[in-house]
Formats: sequence, structure tokens, C-alpha cells
Amino acid sequence: MSISQIMSTRVVSVHMDDSLQSLRELFAATGFHHLVVVNDNVLKGIISDRDLMKAVSPFVDTISERMLDRATLDKKAHQIMTREVITLTSNDSIYTAITLFNQNKISCIPIINEKKHPVGIVSWRDVMKYMQSRIEAKR
Repeated sequence: MSISQIMSTRVVSVHMDDSLQSLRELFAATGFHHLVVVNDNVLKGIISDRDLMKAVSPFVDTISERMLDRATLDKKAHQIMTREVITLTSNDSIYTAITLFNQNKISCIPIINEKKHPVGIVSWRDVMKYMQSRIEAKR
């Protein structure tokens, strides 16, 4: 079974020079846990909400906030993104995705086309939902 059957086609992309402040707003607005970073619509990296939390001062928006803390929001996406992105195509199998999740410390895999344009994303949760539906269908 191909990954296209379980992947989400709703992908939120950002540009390499977008600020961490704008990324923070996107995460809050979309509820997504991953943003793909593109340049000319070609996948260049990925940023998780955890990557963002590590890069932004924990004192931002608190009474203890200083100018240096606020300045962490001015960093750019390319400064915190993961550049070595593990990807799949929509023709790859769910088994391949499971293997990649088990072999690497990742929680999502961007799905790209032949031009390296992001066309979807699959998370380990998507795989788990699929597995649950398969088990329920056998009951």
C-alpha cells in the first residue's frame, strides 16, 4: 500500500528567511507540529515545533523577558532547520515509512515529487491510525 493513501496533503511551508516569530505564529494558527522550508518551492529543510522551542528563549512573553530573549524571535528559519531531510515519494510504501521511522529519530517524513516539491507529509501518528484501522477491520 502506498504512502499516498495515508499522507496529509495539507503542508505548511515557510521560506528560509522567515523569522522565528512568524514560525511561532504559524505553529499556533495551524496546530501543525512540522513546517517544511522551501526555496523556489523546492524542499530545503524541515522545522518541528520542538526545534522552535529549543531556539527561542524560555523567557519570551514572561515578566523576566529581556531584549536578548526577544531577539531570539528574530532568528531565521534557515538557522534552525534540519537540512538533511529524510523524504519519500507518494509511490513509496507504508512499510518503507515505518522502516524510516524505526531507523531514524524522526516524527514526520515530507513527501516530495520528482522536482523535490513538497506534496504531502506523513507522521508516525498517520501510520498508527492506519495500523489501528487495519486491526479494527480484521476484528
